Amino acid sequence: MNKSMLAGIGIGVAAALGVAAVASMNVFDRGPQYAQVVSATPIKETIKTPRKECRNVAVTHRAPVQDENRIVGSALGAVAGGVIGHQFGGGRGRDVATVVGALGGGYAGNQVQGAMQDRDTYTTTQQRCKTVYDKSEKMLGYDVTYRIGDQQGKIRMDKDPGTQIPLDGNGQLVLNKI
Repeated sequence: MNKSMLAGIGIGVAAALGVAAVASMNVFDRGPQYAQVVSATPIKETIKTPRKECRNVAVTHRAPVQDENRIVGSALGAVAGGVIGHQFGGGRGRDVATVVGALGGGYAGNQVQGAMQDRDTYTTTQQRCKTVYDKSEKMLGYDVTYRIGDQQGKIRMDKDPGTQIPLDGNGQLVLNKI
């Protein structure tokens, strides 16, 4: 046999094998090996955690009153007013001045004692607390929309799958490798 003929047969056999290999790829095509991810929407849960928040506040109190009717102030004022009123006038006028002085002094003493009692205060520190809530988010997973060929489906996954989800030999999603 001729060398050219052998070379031609060799090239022909190689070409035939190549065409057969390409043709067999289409015959044994298993379909897509990946599902295309159309969208992956994160699913989150908002968690409110309560905690106590306290602060110290200065509180002013009125001191307890021993003489609510202000009798001591009225009595001392009446005595002082009567003594002063007694210094004026003579005879019946002196008696009237003493009574008027005692009445005026009693009223003035009552008012002075009331003002003193109102200013008699003390301050304490009290703790005021309230409940506040800290917000945080917990990732529950992803709602994933995917496409295999012309078919579209949805599934919830623990992790973001990226752009593709692998398929097994039967065209089913392989979820444990993601």
